[in-house]
Amino acid sequence: QRQMCIRDRVAAGRLSSSEPNLQNIPTMTAYGKEIRAAFVPKQGHLFVSADYSQIELRVLAYLSQDPALLRAFAQNRDIHAETAARLFDVSPEQVTPEQRNMGKRINFSVLYGMTPFGLSQDLGIPFGQAKDYIDKYFAGYPRVMEWMEQVIVDTKHKGYVTTLAGRRRYVPAIYEKNRSLYEEARRVAINTVAQGTAAEIMKKGMITLNALFKEKSLGAQIILQIHDELVVSVPEQELQIAEKVIIDTLEKVVDWNVPLVVNTRAGKNWKEITK
Repeated sequence: QRQMCIRDRVAAGRLSSSEPNLQNIPTMTAYGKEIRAAFVPKQGHLFVSADYSQIELRVLAYLSQDPALLRAFAQNRDIHAETAARLFDVSPEQVTPEQRNMGKRINFSVLYGMTPFGLSQDLGIPFGQAKDYIDKYFAGYPRVMEWMEQVIVDTKHKGYVTTLAGRRRYVPAIYEKNRSLYEEARRVAINTVAQGTAAEIMKKGMITLNALFKEKSLGAQIILQIHDELVVSVPEQELQIAEKVIIDTLEKVVDWNVPLVVNTRAGKNWKEITK
């Protein structure tokens, strides 16, 4: 299952890592984080992590132009709390941590095309409750549903999907009569456009950032890219200016009506910059 997930990400346009695969160094356990402590920059340098905040949801907001999503990101609101408030019929200020976590899981579940049955299995809740959550989500963000359905219509017409920059992925199973294979094809089509466009933003950011490091005669160097995060090796004396260049560049890599937000962390090893 993990290999299928990795292949799907690469097919959507994300970069993969090999020999060694540093993208698979674990982070979810204390043991995994200790492994990251073994990775250190060269002498006189620090590691800087630059992480796009909720990039795929911001891409979804831009592609769908859903007013509620656009407003939430423009006002720098907590999108997971906003979704949870809609699901539980409370104000965003009344959302509990448990409810926010549910909102977060459903935000990404919908983005990845999860069905009510899949959501009920994932969350361990009754099918009817899962369906109610998804229905409430689309009632709150109706343009998201419209955008997703248009992606499927276009895919059936052409036999492939394209990302914002034009990367093409063929989805032959979109014509399947088998229900489960067809639902998987829908998921692939929608996810490829969103995840692939996010990957293109990161690639464009890396190219622009690398050129600026050279133009400004900085000793900073991009070491690793993991999905929505860059790890950069930066000379200690250049830390302040390098962080500013990194944030300014990555946040302005596209001219959208959805703001991009980049968070940075600096440390003496990979563990120290792991969130």
